[in-house]
Amino acid sequence: MDVSSRTDELAGLRRRMAAMSGRPDRHAVETRDPAAGVLPIPEPLSEILPHNGIPRGTVARFDGANSLLVAMIASVARAGGQVGIVGMPRLSLLSAVEMGADLSRIATIPDPGIDPVEVAAVLLDGMDLVVLGKVGPGVGAADAVAPSRARVVMGRVRKQSSVLLVAGGTWPGAQLTIEARVLTYRHSPLVPGATDLDSARSGYGRIGGMRLQVTASGRGRQSQSTEVDLLARGQGAGRTVEMVSTTSARPVLAVAN
Repeated sequence: MDVSSRTDELAGLRRRMAAMSGRPDRHAVETRDPAAGVLPIPEPLSEILPHNGIPRGTVARFDGANSLLVAMIASVARAGGQVGIVGMPRLSLLSAVEMGADLSRIATIPDPGIDPVEVAAVLLDGMDLVVLGKVGPGVGAADAVAPSRARVVMGRVRKQSSVLLVAGGTWPGAQLTIEARVLTYRHSPLVPGATDLDSARSGYGRIGGMRLQVTASGRGRQSQSTEVDLLARGQGAGRTVEMVSTTSARPVLAVAN
């Protein structure tokens, strides 16, 4: 892609962000409430995250079950925030809708080209949350970004009071890491007495949710962990998914460097 084409593409991204904000002549970032110091996240996670959420100006890493990632995206969009998703073509936005997300507040760039980090950096100008997926090794890929470039992007995150969430890759100097691990899948209540797949009759019913262990760690913070359930209710167009807490937050025997 030549320089002029790349410039046109990035200019188009900025126009899309401005249109999403409802103010096509100005950056969406200008509509933010400066008093809102953290991004809204699902309430069951509040006890393990700093300031009961993800502080604006943070670069965070996410690893593990995408169901939790979708829940976080849905929480921001449901609260009126703008979300950009870069390089994650298989992420299920249907699940986000089932969690109450407003799709008009989510911009997706499934194929960001050879430099996804640059695309994510542009989106920081107008988005509250930018999710950067692992797009494989190569120049500018999230799992291969140079420390010098990471510092430049992190400075932009702070300036714009956004949050950059790097999913499935590494990021030098990330202030926060969130990990999600599936503990068990829940069985739909179609089969009486079956609370999880192990106790359900093989071949009957359907998956009705899952239990996740979520761990948050960061520089200078003791790691904390909690367990949450994602519960599906209803079927078809009326299906909803809710996150509920199953345990109180508790410390893990590890301290982040």
